[in-house]
Amino acid sequence: MKSAVQHSVLMVEDADKEKKKKRRSNRRSKQNAGAACGSVNETVGEASENLKSGSETKISTSYVNYASPKQQGSEKHVPNEERPAKASNIAFNSMPIMHINETELGGVSSAQDEYVGDRMFSKSWPEPIVQDRSSGTDTYSFFHSQQIEASTQRKLFVRHWPVEAVTDALEKGEAFKALFRVNAYNRLEAYCKIDGVPTDILISGIVAQNRAIEGDTVVIKVDPFPFWTKMKGSSGSSNNSALAEGNLLPEVSESVASSNKGKGKMNADCENDEDMVEMVGSASYNYVNGAQSSAPDAPNVSSSGKQNDGTDAVGRLAAMVSSSPMKRPTGTVIAIVQKSSRRDAIVGFLNVKQWFSYKKDAKNKSCLSISDHGYIHLTPTDPKFPKMLVLSRDLPESIKKRLEDGDATVQMELVAAGIDGWSEESSFPQACVLHTFGKAGELEPHINAILYENSIICADFSPESLSCLPHIPWEVPWDELQKRKDLRNLCVFTIDPSTATDLDDALSVERLPAGTFRVGVHIADVSYFVLPDTALDLEAQSRSTSVYMSRGKLPMLPQLLSENLGSLDPGVDRLTFSIFWELNSSGNVVDRWIGRTVIRSCCKLSYKNAQDIIDGTVDGQGSHSSGDCPKLHGHFEFLDVVKSVKCLHEISKILKKRRFDDGALQLDSFKVDFLFDELGVPYDSVLNEQTDSNFLVEEFMLLANTTAAEVISRAFPDGALLRRHPEPNLRKLRELEAFCQKNGLELDTSSSGQFHHSLEKLREKLKDDTMLFDILLLYALKPMQLATYFCSGELKDNVDDWGHYGLAVPLYTHFTSPLRRYPDIIVHRMMAAVVDAEKFYLKHLSVKAKHSNEVSGGCFTGICFDKDAAESQQGREALSTAALKHNIPCTEVLAGVAAHCNDRQLASRQVKDACDKLYTWFLLKKREILLSEARVLGLGPKFMSIYIHKLAIERRIYYDDVDGLIVEWLESTSTLVLSLSTHRRNKRGGTGYYRAIGSVALIVNPYDPSVESEKKSACGCGVRWVGDGEAAPQDLVANAKTGIDPGTFPLTLHLLSTISVALDAVGGDDGPLDIRARLYMSSYLR
Repeated sequence: MKSAVQHSVLMVEDADKEKKKKRRSNRRSKQNAGAACGSVNETVGEASENLKSGSETKISTSYVNYASPKQQGSEKHVPNEERPAKASNIAFNSMPIMHINETELGGVSSAQDEYVGDRMFSKSWPEPIVQDRSSGTDTYSFFHSQQIEASTQRKLFVRHWPVEAVTDALEKGEAFKALFRVNAYNRLEAYCKIDGVPTDILISGIVAQNRAIEGDTVVIKVDPFPFWTKMKGSSGSSNNSALAEGNLLPEVSESVASSNKGKGKMNADCENDEDMVEMVGSASYNYVNGAQSSAPDAPNVSSSGKQNDGTDAVGRLAAMVSSSPMKRPTGTVIAIVQKSSRRDAIVGFLNVKQWFSYKKDAKNKSCLSISDHGYIHLTPTDPKFPKMLVLSRDLPESIKKRLEDGDATVQMELVAAGIDGWSEESSFPQACVLHTFGKAGELEPHINAILYENSIICADFSPESLSCLPHIPWEVPWDELQKRKDLRNLCVFTIDPSTATDLDDALSVERLPAGTFRVGVHIADVSYFVLPDTALDLEAQSRSTSVYMSRGKLPMLPQLLSENLGSLDPGVDRLTFSIFWELNSSGNVVDRWIGRTVIRSCCKLSYKNAQDIIDGTVDGQGSHSSGDCPKLHGHFEFLDVVKSVKCLHEISKILKKRRFDDGALQLDSFKVDFLFDELGVPYDSVLNEQTDSNFLVEEFMLLANTTAAEVISRAFPDGALLRRHPEPNLRKLRELEAFCQKNGLELDTSSSGQFHHSLEKLREKLKDDTMLFDILLLYALKPMQLATYFCSGELKDNVDDWGHYGLAVPLYTHFTSPLRRYPDIIVHRMMAAVVDAEKFYLKHLSVKAKHSNEVSGGCFTGICFDKDAAESQQGREALSTAALKHNIPCTEVLAGVAAHCNDRQLASRQVKDACDKLYTWFLLKKREILLSEARVLGLGPKFMSIYIHKLAIERRIYYDDVDGLIVEWLESTSTLVLSLSTHRRNKRGGTGYYRAIGSVALIVNPYDPSVESEKKSACGCGVRWVGDGEAAPQDLVANAKTGIDPGTFPLTLHLLSTISVALDAVGGDDGPLDIRARLYMSSYLR
């Protein structure tokens, strides 16, 4: 009997003979009954996923038994528009830009080849055929049990090191621990950030990646120096030619996808407070775009062991990297020490078309039962994850039944799967389907899938949690009034978005006789209702943050608390935690008071209301031409509110100037807001910029957060919950400086302060080219690292790492949004403990605190901290007693809480970004085609990267191998010339084929006056639709009236050129959603 391996080889040979017969008979090939790719070929095929968004897959038959389209009997090329989108095509809103100078399909070439079974493959292989062009089905999406059995005899991966060996290698500095991040455009490329090393380590190829998954914490060995690869953007020849010098962020694989691509960082329904100014990198943040990011500066995992050998090794590696800036270090994964939570929630599509082909094939009548088939492929919607094998017998019964009933719509269902394991012998991880969401291309299933893959809690609050809250109607208890400062006669008001329902901060201001101002920030005292270790507290901690989407939110706290008991609604008594500052005319704090209070807000202002007051369009009676006048409560007049807002605005300007003079950096930009119809489907988008009223609130929230950080860190130096923002990636800053210098723009990034001031100069210089300045702001965000929570005791030996780069302050935390952030509740408890400890200490010394209308400081909460008092026996006892009363966590517990909050905050931002991308896709789907101007950010011989300002997204346009298009790349001048050709080019024998020009450009014919009037209406505005027999999209008529003129051939482009593009939504039926960008051109030749 032949061995399983021999049997597999014979099957492939038989398949080749069958294909030759079919080619001779000039018949279209059916699905290959016996042809399939063995495990080795599967490895190569999967590893070489197509990188071109919306492009054809190139053919290679030089090393594997894949057939060309010609061999398959295809008589004509299938246009790109007719093919389902692949997982690798999901380069959505601001996916990481790949460096144009590198070989696209192979990724980064390495001196090390990969051994798979008995064959040797380069780490830079081309793309094999992975789809039947006529049917759109995967030719290898199904495995026979015999083939799986054959593949188990070959080890594709080396065994992961045991724990003891890993620990020893870390301690000796022979290996490093890091976070594993994958290039969204090329899954062959992954990057690991080692703390202290200026350049990320490239993990190139599936063998080197050794079964690691996006988000895993891995241990890597760095290759010897001779095996390091060239840095992208470095000089040297390449098959793709050189990248145009000065391309914006040429190190594409390390661009940050999570900067939201020009969108503001704030949540949809919350105020533009400190979240915006923190510049937390987003998405893989320095995730980013959904991305999330190809090589993010993600939170660094400890990179070495405890011994000095590990630290010395990091120093030596850093020195090698610094001494060879044109070389990229490479490495190999030797162990996975912590698996990513994403392994349990990967969303994708089941490739079942192959199974149906076998059912219809008379030669495979024995294969009609599901149980006879071993595996079905699952293609993730996120291209950073590998295809997976789902054991058919483990499919949910509902899917099994639909398959047996011949329901082909299973292919269109969004499903979630979890990875069960990945053996050394298997090309793909094995997974099981955990959940189904519904038909792709519909809004609700996609939103549910986004929430699921980010582990967002969507369930209602438990009865146990709700039982922790008082019943309504509720009033402030009398005994609580006696414990607090009564501010109900103070003019206090809120400023929030007009749609906000959870009002957690209010403001007040008073002019004092000495010429100073007393400014108050009053924050909802949520810690009064959420007591430590209760069911409500545990559930709030688990959720950690409210999740905001454009069409709603998933609250961290029950609606009864977040929108009623805790919300600072006008006209009702509410419990608050207040901070008062006495400020002089220069913005200096001369005194402060902190404590628990009771307020009664007199007015709820929207940002627009406050801006109207600042602009002077509202008089003292609240009269406004629009009739939009907020309702007043209590004995205050609207003139009181107007005076307060104007006074706060003047003070905020002084504080803002001082902050930037002290070195703060603010990369404020616009955000995209979506407009929805009555069915909740987006129909348009608008760019929304911050106004002075946003900055007014922001300044006082920042001051409150900074004050809280100062108070709790001094009182609890080893147990304070703080927030840090590391310095940005130095190399990326230098790349941005080089780009600006080449284009005559001066940018100094030597410090956060210099960065800010030079950006302000550029803002003035580019006042006539605001799009370019917005692009610069967008890319200035990319080097920024994540701001994260931490426990001060974790970094007590590294106090210099506590600071916040963006705000240029040594201490920072979150205090001002306890209704939507759990860390703020923890900080409130700490602040309450410090206030109580101060009272305990003063009481012990028989010293009464002064009670007057003047702000008075305390020994622990005042601007002058009494360190001797805090370190005295009575002070230590007071702080310890107060910490015990308010259940302040120990260092270890608090560190765990901080880590969980970081994870949940990141997930919340990813949900917001993913939903915005989803809304953009549906917007384009509804409009069919959107014409827009775009700027060229990157240019090369094969594709360009563009930025569409209207949608604040980046896209790519590939123009290589296009039938009828001549590409001229002038490297010496970094110029691209695109021209039309009147001659059709034939397919290149056995090595590839040309794509239709319609996949690259939307071409219209100039209007000919001699054309009859009935022909004029096809597109209007003097153009005639040329669409290979297709009807003109309805929205092309409307778009043509927007003033976007088509370009003409020959098209000459340079970096930062402005071009006209056509955008449309693709995918959705049985593949990932994508937004396609094409050139919008006019020509008589088509």
